[in-house]
Amino acid sequence: MNRRRWKKLSARLTLAASGGDHRVVGQLLRSKLHPDTADAEGTTPLYAASVHGSTAAVRRLLAGGASPDLESGHGTEGTPLCAAACWGHTETVRALLAHGADPDLREDHGTGWSPLDWAEHGSHTETAALLRAAGARPREGAP
Repeated sequence: MNRRRWKKLSARLTLAASGGDHRVVGQLLRSKLHPDTADAEGTTPLYAASVHGSTAAVRRLLAGGASPDLESGHGTEGTPLCAAACWGHTETVRALLAHGADPDLREDHGTGWSPLDWAEHGSHTETAALLRAAGARPREGAP
């Protein structure tokens, strides 16, 4: 696949994932585009789907081989699990955990907030409880 086509398809994949269009996500994955392929801004499709709570797209990407712990962006985004936890997307958090997302993985290459930090900061009690049940541990001085 040439670079121009790859860029166009990766942008379409991230946009479809963000909008929860799991059918288009599936079509693009069948075109041999890897599910971890970031768009021009560095946003991964799994992060985009997670931040918007697009659980069906998250499941499709994970089934297609997306890494549940891959950090997205160029320092301005983070992990899919942190994105979903930040906004209280409990079903998306559940899907990510079911596919092996690390409930204690901190953003910013291990120096930032964890999914539990984000869920608690946003007062998403159901999401925080789910993360604790999956083994997330609060850190000292957490928000």
